[in-house]
Amino acid sequence: MPRQGNLGLVAIGRNEGERLRLCLGAVPDTMPIAYVDSASTDGSAEFARSIGALVVELDLALPFTAARARNAGLEAILSAWPNLEYIQFVDGDCELEPGWLDTAEAFLRSDAAVAAVCGRRRERYPERSFYNRMCDGEWNTPIGEAEACGGDAMFRVDALAEAKGYDPAIIAGEEPELCYRLRGRGWRIWRIDSPMTIHDADMHRSRQWWMRTVRSGFGYAQVWQKTRKGNGEPLYFRQLVSALFWTFGVALAGVVAALLLGPVGLLAAPIIWLAQLARLSRRGGLAWGWHMLAGKLAETGGILRYLLSRLVGRTQGAIFYK
Repeated sequence: MPRQGNLGLVAIGRNEGERLRLCLGAVPDTMPIAYVDSASTDGSAEFARSIGALVVELDLALPFTAARARNAGLEAILSAWPNLEYIQFVDGDCELEPGWLDTAEAFLRSDAAVAAVCGRRRERYPERSFYNRMCDGEWNTPIGEAEACGGDAMFRVDALAEAKGYDPAIIAGEEPELCYRLRGRGWRIWRIDSPMTIHDADMHRSRQWWMRTVRSGFGYAQVWQKTRKGNGEPLYFRQLVSALFWTFGVALAGVVAALLLGPVGLLAAPIIWLAQLARLSRRGGLAWGWHMLAGKLAETGGILRYLLSRLVGRTQGAIFYK
């Protein structure tokens, strides 16, 4: 294995095709790479091997999650290159921006208290669909010290070891949950003003957006449940309350209004929803406002899905949207 250095890269993917070629092709030739494949049928694992990457093929007899894949890649790359100090995680549908690796490594070297650093992720084709544009806006988070990073970030190996990596059971929100534990141990997370990755969401249908939002709701509930007894404020409490209020809460208000006012009270729930739609639309347009409001229903569906999995004792695998 001729690759060497202090920095390694872990990529995860499933049937990413040309996106994976762009992803791994942007990595310097001398940099150690571990690629974790989740039962791809498009030759992704073979391609990764052909360029010298260390390939881990997950056994999908066990429930798949991105967190489990990242842990598997981390374990594999550190077994092969035990002296690595930093790990860049990247999703297989992302391409590293020129100069990011040097910028991120220099930032981590400049402050020993920082566990992870991320930059600006942008969409490759925001003009191709409304959903791609939504994602592009979603990635544009504030610059400075942050509570969490996303799937693309550079981590300090010592910090990952101290936190024992990702929680493999979490299907969405695994990065914020990891960062929550790191911050509880005194580590800091930063987002810097630097281009990091180009992402290809490839979302063109409402069902893709819906399933992605259901997955978010599931993750909100799962991560809140795990962090509610931790040190600090539990994660995603506000998102849970918001989703449940705009679905069950408003429906309940309509029922109460009907009991108090008679049949005319049934108009209460639609009026509340329409008022919220108008408010949201003033901020981002009618289509954006509609999706923000309808997304509460999808998130609530994910929350209920999590509760059902807890009741029946079933382990939930990843919820795919593409």
